Amino acid sequence: IVPRPFTIVPESLENVKKEKLHRVPVFKFTGCIDTVLCDIAAPLTGEVTVEECSATVKSIELQLVRIETCHYADGVAREATEIQNIQIADGNVCHGWAIPIHMIFPRLFTCPTVSARLFKLDFELNLVVVFTDGHLLTEKFPLKLLRKPS
Repeated sequence: IVPRPFTIVPESLENVKKEKLHRVPVFKFTGCIDTVLCDIAAPLTGEVTVEECSATVKSIELQLVRIETCHYADGVAREATEIQNIQIADGNVCHGWAIPIHMIFPRLFTCPTVSARLFKLDFELNLVVVFTDGHLLTEKFPLKLLRKPS
């Protein structure tokens, strides 16, 4: 089990040009996903902390996304489907306090990660911060789901 620590700051954003960074609020979110190699029968755990944020946070959510990829003669078809969304914080959270992450994988919509020559089934966890002005901040964590033998 290898923890996956993270730090999210304006400079780490991918879809914001350097010359537009002055328009982005000052923020720093830190935390850790306990492991991205997950037993499908055990909860995904970790924590997130709002170290600083000049904008008002409306909520913090976890999205579990299933990604199906099929290769065919003309290229690749990729379909991403949100299969679970859990709100872990509501309102402008206290800065410096660790918010626990505890998510159980839904039985009907998850399975072990599959990778074949022409087909792939992956999962990812999105940590989504929603601000009161409607802007979203998303950090993606690729997951590998396994079923441990009993």
